[in-house]
Amino acid sequence: MDASNYRRVPLGVVAPRDSDDVAAALAVCRAHAVPVVARGGGTSIAGQATGTGVVLDFTRHMNRIVALDPDARTAVVQPGAVLDRLQEAAAPHGLRFGPDPSTHSRCTLGGMIGNNSCGSHSVAWGTTADSVRELSVVGAGGDTRRLGRDWQGAPDGLRALVESELALLRTGFPDLPRRISGYALDALLPERGADVARAFCGSEGTWGLLTEAVVRLVEAPRARALAVLAYPDESAAADAAAGLLPLGPLTVEGMAADLVPADAGLPRGGAWLFVETGGGSPSEARAHADTIVRAADVQDALVVTDPAGQRALWRLREDASGTATRMPYAGGDSLPGGSRGFGGEAWPGWEDCAVPPARLGAYLRDFRALLAAHGLHGTPYGHFGDGCIHVRIDFDLISTAGVARFRRFSEQAAHLVVSHGGSLSGEHGDGQARAELLPTMYGAEMVRLFERAKDLWDPDGLLNPGMLVRPHRLDENLRFAVLPHRPVDVEFGYPADGGDFSAAVRRCVGVAKCRTTSVQGGADVMCPSFRATGEEEHSTRGRARLLHEMLAGEIVTDGWRSTEVRDALDLCLSCKGCRSDCPVGVDMATYKAEFLHHHYAGRRRPAAHYALGRLPFWLAAVTRTRSARLVNSLASMRPLAALAKRLAGVAPEREIPRLAPETFSQWWSTRFRDRVRAYVRERRRGEEDGPGRGGGPGGADVPGGGGVPGGSGERREAGELFPGFGGRTVLLWPDTFTEHLEPSVGRAAVRVLEAAGLAVLLPPRTVMRHGPIGDGVTRGPLRFGTLLPRRRHRVCCGLTYVSTGQLDRARTVLRRTLDLMEPYLAMDDLPVVVLEPSCAAALRTDLPELLHDDPRAARLAAAVVTFAEALERYAPGWTPPRLDRPAVGQTHCHQHAVLGDGAERRLRDAAGLTGPLAGGCCGLAGDFGFEKGHEEVSRACAEEQLLPAVRAADDTAVILADGFSCRTQLAHLSDRRGRHLAEVLAEALENGPQEGGPAGPA
Repeated sequence: MDASNYRRVPLGVVAPRDSDDVAAALAVCRAHAVPVVARGGGTSIAGQATGTGVVLDFTRHMNRIVALDPDARTAVVQPGAVLDRLQEAAAPHGLRFGPDPSTHSRCTLGGMIGNNSCGSHSVAWGTTADSVRELSVVGAGGDTRRLGRDWQGAPDGLRALVESELALLRTGFPDLPRRISGYALDALLPERGADVARAFCGSEGTWGLLTEAVVRLVEAPRARALAVLAYPDESAAADAAAGLLPLGPLTVEGMAADLVPADAGLPRGGAWLFVETGGGSPSEARAHADTIVRAADVQDALVVTDPAGQRALWRLREDASGTATRMPYAGGDSLPGGSRGFGGEAWPGWEDCAVPPARLGAYLRDFRALLAAHGLHGTPYGHFGDGCIHVRIDFDLISTAGVARFRRFSEQAAHLVVSHGGSLSGEHGDGQARAELLPTMYGAEMVRLFERAKDLWDPDGLLNPGMLVRPHRLDENLRFAVLPHRPVDVEFGYPADGGDFSAAVRRCVGVAKCRTTSVQGGADVMCPSFRATGEEEHSTRGRARLLHEMLAGEIVTDGWRSTEVRDALDLCLSCKGCRSDCPVGVDMATYKAEFLHHHYAGRRRPAAHYALGRLPFWLAAVTRTRSARLVNSLASMRPLAALAKRLAGVAPEREIPRLAPETFSQWWSTRFRDRVRAYVRERRRGEEDGPGRGGGPGGADVPGGGGVPGGSGERREAGELFPGFGGRTVLLWPDTFTEHLEPSVGRAAVRVLEAAGLAVLLPPRTVMRHGPIGDGVTRGPLRFGTLLPRRRHRVCCGLTYVSTGQLDRARTVLRRTLDLMEPYLAMDDLPVVVLEPSCAAALRTDLPELLHDDPRAARLAAAVVTFAEALERYAPGWTPPRLDRPAVGQTHCHQHAVLGDGAERRLRDAAGLTGPLAGGCCGLAGDFGFEKGHEEVSRACAEEQLLPAVRAADDTAVILADGFSCRTQLAHLSDRRGRHLAEVLAEALENGPQEGGPAGPA
C-alpha cells in the first residue's frame, strides 16, 4: 500500500545500491515478464507506488546528495534522497529547492519527479518540472539515458511522433499553473526547447527508472513573514486568492475552520489564507506582509514574524492531509461495523484537482453542491493561489453500494473540473485514482497519443502498468475490500473508532510522517524505532499495514498468532509518540498491547513479561517481606546479578536498579502520624488556654473528626477534605517507581506542594466502607466489620501490565484501584497528582479505554494532573524559587504525546530554568530498554537527542528528566544525573528563601 485507497501485493522488494543494480533487477524482470514499480517514500496518493511485480525501494541506499554547486545553483541527487536533506545541504549557501510538498520531511526527490510535485511555494518557484535540469534514467530495455533539452536522451521515434502531432499538442492542454494530469508531451514542442527531462517529470515511473537528477536551486529569502488572512468562508477566501498573486507572495494557502483546532490562535473567521512573504531583512518581509494585508479585503488578519510561531501555523497546514481523514460530523448513512457512529472516515480518491485560480471560488461552490447531491462530506484545503484543492471525502469504500457511489461521484467530479477549465490532478498525479477519467479531460485522441508515447519508452509494458495509460479501474484493488466487515473482538474500547479495531487500523492512510529520519523541530517523538533501524516494518505505518494484513488474512494467515506482526511490534517502544505526532492519531502502543494480549493468550510469554511486566507485584512482595537491603546486596554480586538478568530476560548490559530501603509511602505515613500528633497536641493546648487559641485555620476540625465526610455521609468540597493542614487538598499518587525505586522524588514533591500551600494526601491502602477520612488511613465510625482484618493494596496505573499485553491482569489491578479510589472519585474536583509521566498517561488514556464499561475510570482519568499542572491550577499565587540556570534534558515521550507540557514549560520559566528540552525518546521506555535484544535500539534512540544534549551542557546546567526511564537511561549511558523538576525545586527551597507565596507546613 501507499497513501492511496489501493492495495496490491508485490512478488518482492529490491533495494538497489546503484544504477547497475537497477539495470540488473530490470533485466531479470524483463526476462520473466514481471512488472517493475519504482518507489521513493511511498506517499503517493493515487496508487502509483503499488504494484504486483517487483518494487524498487530507492530510499534504503540510493538516497544521497551527490553534489551541490552553490555558484551554479544546482545539486545532483539520487532518487531516494529526502527533500529535507537537500534543503539542509543547500541552506548554508542561502539556497533551497523550490517545491516543498507538506510531506517534505520524508518525500523523496525521485517521487517528486515521478509525480511532478509542487508544494505550498509553487506560486513563487513552480513545480518540480520547473526545477529539473537533467535526469539519468535506466530505460525499459536496460539502456542508460541522460535526458535533457533538444531531444537529449529521447527514445527512437519520439521526435517523429511529436512532430506529427504538433497541432494537437499546441491546443490540447489546458493553460493553468497546476496541470499535472497526463504526460507532459507539450514540453517536447520546439518552442519549449524539446525538453525530454521536463516531459519525463510526472510520468509516474511508466517511462523509465530514475537513478540520478540534476536539479536547480533558488535563493532562499533571508527573512520571512506570514500573513494569516481571515474570511467568512472558504469560497470568499478562494475568490480573494488570485487577486493577491500580483503582489508577489511566496505562498497563498487556504484552509477552512473545520480543519483547524479551536485553540489554534488564528484571527476571527471561517476560513484563512496563509500568505508568506520574503525579504532581505525581517522588517522588509514584515512590510511586504503588511502591504498584502492592506490590499486584501479581509475580515481579520494576523502577521507572524516569529519563526517558531510560523512553524506552529504551518504545521496545521502540513498535517491537514492526515487530520482531514478523521473529522467528526453529524448525519450520514452507517458503514458496516457502525463506523459512522463516531464520526467520518474520509479518504483520498478525489484529492488534488486544479482549476485556473480566478475560477477557484466558483469551482468550490459547485464542488460543495456536488458533494451534497451525493450525500458526501469533505473539507477542501490547499494551494488556493494555484487553484489546486486537496480534499478527503467520506466515501464508503467497503460496501458495494458505497463503492458504486464513489465511482459515480468521481465521474461527475471529472466533468465538473473540466467545465471550469481544470486538471484532474494538480499535484499528486493520476495513478489509478484518476487515469481512467483522462478521456474526460483530454479526449480520446490525446489519450491515444499518450499510449503511443508510452509504447516508445516501454514497448513491453513492464514499467508500472495500469497507471496513466491503459489504466486499472478506479474502483478495483481497493485496500478496504479485504478487511473484515464485522467488528473484531478486542479488549480496549477504541472510543475514537466506534469500538472497531478494524477502523482503528484503517486510521493509517500512509502519509508516512512516521518515516522522518530526524526529529522535526526538535520536539516530535514519532517514530524512534524507525529512525534507529531505517526499516519500514519498524515505522508506525509499517506496523499498521502489517496489522491490516493480519486482519485481511490473505498474506498474514495466522491472525493474532502471527510471528511477522509480533516481530515488527517487538521494537515498538510504546512511546505513544504516534498518538500525537501522527496526523490521524494512530496509537501503536495500544495496538501493540492489544496484539500481545491475544498473541500470548494461553501460551508461555517471554521471561521479561513475567519479570518486568509484573514489576509492581514483585516490588510489593519485597516491601512486604522487608527484604530490599537483601535484594540490593544480592544484585551487587555479579554472578548472581548475571543469573538473575538471564532468568528475567533482561539485557546483560543493564544494571539492576537499587530498591529503596524505605518506600515513599512508609516515609509519608511516619511523617503524617508525627504531624497529626503534633497538631492534636497543639489543639489541646489551645483548648486549655481558652477559645480562639490553637487549632487549625478558622478552628477547623481534627482529621477524622466530626466535620469530615464519612460519619455523616454528606458531600463535601475536595478543598475542605483536610482541614488544619494547609489549603487546597491534593491526592499524590505513589506510582511504582516513586514508591519503590526513587522515593526522593515523592518526598521532594510533597515539600514543594506544601510550600505552595497545598495539603497533600495519599490514596488509601484499604477499601473504605464509610467514605474517605481526611488522612486516607483512618477508618470510619465503629460499626460491624470495622475491626475485621482487611488485605492492604496499593493503587496502580497498570502500566507495566498494559505495555506487555497482560490486559486481564491490568484490568484486575485497575478495578482494584478504582475500588480504593471510589470514595474520593465521588468528591468534587479532587486532583490526583501523578509524578511519573508514563503513569499519568496510563491513567488518562489506558484506564478509560481498557475499562470503558466502568464510569469510575473516566472520573479518575479526568482527575489526573501532573506536578506542574497541580501547582498552576491549585496554587496560582505561588511563585517558585528562582534558580536562573540553564536546563537540558528531554520532555518525556508520554508527556509530549498524552499530557502536554505547557504547564511544565511555564513552571520552568517561572523558576528561571532556561532553554528548551530535547524531543525524541530516551530509548529505555519502561521495560523496553531492559529487555534482552533491545539494547542497541535503545542506545540509538538515546544518542539521537538526549545524550548529545546532556554532553553539550556545561556544569551549571540542570539535567531535567521527569520520567524514571529517562533518569535511568542517563545513569546507564552518561556520567550526568537527571532529576525530576520537583527535586530541583525542593532543593532550591531548602537552600534559600522562596520568593513569594505561602510557606505552608514544614
